[in-house]
Amino acid sequence: MSAQSDKTMLEKAEVLIEALPYFQRYAGRTFVVKYGGHAMGNPKAAREFAEDIVLLKAVGINPVVVHGGGPQIGAMLKKLGVESTFVDGLRVTDKATAEVAEMVLSGAINKQLVGWIASAGGKAIGISGKDGGLVTATKVERTTKDPESNIERAVDLGFVGEPANVDTTIIDTAVASGMIPIIAPIGAGMDGETYNINADTMAGAIAAALGAARLFLLTDVAGVLGKDGKLITDLDPSKIEALRKDGTISGGMIPKLETCVDAVEAGCEAAVVLDGREPHAMLLEFFTARGAGTLVRA
Repeated sequence: MSAQSDKTMLEKAEVLIEALPYFQRYAGRTFVVKYGGHAMGNPKAAREFAEDIVLLKAVGINPVVVHGGGPQIGAMLKKLGVESTFVDGLRVTDKATAEVAEMVLSGAINKQLVGWIASAGGKAIGISGKDGGLVTATKVERTTKDPESNIERAVDLGFVGEPANVDTTIIDTAVASGMIPIIAPIGAGMDGETYNINADTMAGAIAAALGAARLFLLTDVAGVLGKDGKLITDLDPSKIEALRKDGTISGGMIPKLETCVDAVEAGCEAAVVLDGREPHAMLLEFFTARGAGTLVRA
């Protein structure tokens, strides 16, 4: 064996030794992972993500995956000639759009992820929030302010929902059977209608209901960046509010951090925003001292 090979093997051993305390501390605990962004459309990134999830299961952690699919829904709607409009980042969803969203999320994407995990040696089960009464949804209510009259008016987003109740029975059953739940962000309302739910929001609600050790929001950015462009590694609700007021946090990062705060205040131990495009970012964040994203604690 060459000196270079010896060095490589030693580095691998050191990584395992560094990770050992984390394996021991979180064995039997639950990690909820929201998988989304453009990494979903990259086969290599999807394969690496599946390997990471199978590794978590292999070391005794129970991963639960909630996936998005906005770009894929948009592509299918465009292919079908259905135009989309958005209000505050939420797609206005009529009956036809809701049917397409369920088809893409619960069908194509969900089963594709199940397949990736199977190819990595894991056992996954694909479900949606409708299965087993997992997520009961209520219709999202939004208002917008007219720029000329300054009068607020209600906006009907159609079949866009948010979690009103989470019953984790089906997740508990799957995990007890050695399965990895892969969940599409679709829920049924008390009215029997199907609602499209923001995947971040759904993951946060499920993480809180499960009392998860971690909620990971995999996205297309490294985390929260300060005004100097450097990654902010640790936040709490008061710091988040201060950074929001001074403009450091803006745009699409605001609802992600609101999801993190809601989750940790409702029972999840900590939430992390990190870049899902980076290879094994989730493992680096959790199993190394240096971390890889922005951690939010209550």
